[in-house]
This record gives sequence, structure tokens and C-alpha cells, in this order.
Amino acid sequence: MDVVASLYERNSLHDIITRTAREIFIPLTVGGGLRSIEDITKVLRAGADKVALNTAAIKNPELVLKASEKFGASTIVIAIEAMKQSEGKYSAYTDNGREFTGVDVVEWAQKVQALGAGEILLTSVDKEGTGMGYDDDLIKLVSNAVSIPVIAHGGASTPENILNTIKASNPSALAIASVFHYDAIKNHSSDIDVTEEGNIDFIKSGRAFSKIEPMSIKNMKSFLNANGVSLRI
Repeated sequence: MDVVASLYERNSLHDIITRTAREIFIPLTVGGGLRSIEDITKVLRAGADKVALNTAAIKNPELVLKASEKFGASTIVIAIEAMKQSEGKYSAYTDNGREFTGVDVVEWAQKVQALGAGEILLTSVDKEGTGMGYDDDLIKLVSNAVSIPVIAHGGASTPENILNTIKASNPSALAIASVFHYDAIKNHSSDIDVTEEGNIDFIKSGRAFSKIEPMSIKNMKSFLNANGVSLRI
């Protein structure tokens, strides 16, 4: 996900998509700066299995319908960046939580489902990167409003926190970033090509680990499996 692609009106992930697709054998979803059927076609040809749309979908909902008809519902993921408002409702944002749209999150989720989206990637802007846990209320609201899979994202911190969210809000799946990224940096920093990864001094300093418990994917899956979450180890 190029989180500032729409802000800078760019779409420049094709090289990394192709390189990544050659090395992995799990579905690869790509988002950021996709504004047209042509943009979607290019990233799918580069090696992506699915695309995630946010800004372009809100600006032009008809794109969701056209993309679903052309590429199939299972290829189209709608990324929803949700932020809780003072009255308790959730509004959708774009540009990585920068731009308020005034669109109600639950209504938008139902609309994109009707337009043919196959999945929703639901990010809590309030929780993302905080290590304070997922927004279970948000997850339940959206999951109960639609029948398509809802992937919850934003706030993962510890194995216990992740387990509690699975039990409390029953999402279709959970997206986990920092927990795994920090583990990789902590335990495999000698293998990282900094010229490609960019500035990782903050992560290497250890200051970023205060609220997040780094863990490998294998260990996380083993923990969840041991606590009644059925998944493939």
C-alpha cells in the first residue's frame, strides 16, 4: 500500500509488485493511487492478485461497479479509513486519514457491497500505529452491516489483544503490520538492505517497541491456535 499515492497523485509500485510476486505464493493486494480501470489493469498485469481502492472509489463509486464487472468481485477490495466522530458515528477518510469526506462508514460499506466489491479492508485511523488494540465497536458495526469479508486493521499490539478482538468482534480476518515488522527489524536487521528499506534508525533504536510486542508470524499463529482459533500452522 502506497499510503500517500493519492496525495501526490502518483502510482509507481509496478516494479516492487513484480519483484514481490516472483518471490511469494500468497495473494498480493495492492493499493494506493489507483484511479481508473487502466491503473487497475496495470497493477494486475504487474503481478497483483487484488487491488484496494479508497479515494478513487469515494470520488467515483461507479469505478467500483465497473472494476467488479471487468475483473470480478474477488479482485476488488475497498479500503475504508474510519475515524470516530464526536457524536459516536464513524466517518470515512481518504489520503491516509487526512481528508474528511463526510461519508458514513456503515452506509459506505453497504454501498460498495451493492456495487460489487468483494472485500473490505477496514482501518481505524484512531487506533492505527498506537498499539492500543483494535476498535472492536467499529469492526462489529461494519461486519454486521455487510455479508462480504471484513479485514480489520489498526491497533494490533500483543497476541492477547489480537485474540480478544477475534473473540469480541469476529472479523473475517485481521491485518497486522507493526507487530511483525518490528520483529523482522529486531531479529533480522543484518539481512536488511537499508538502501531499499529507507531510514529505519527509529525502529532499530527500540523506542518504537514500547506498546507493541514484536512477534513472528509463526509464533503468532501458534499462540492463536493454542487458544482455540483454528488456522493452518
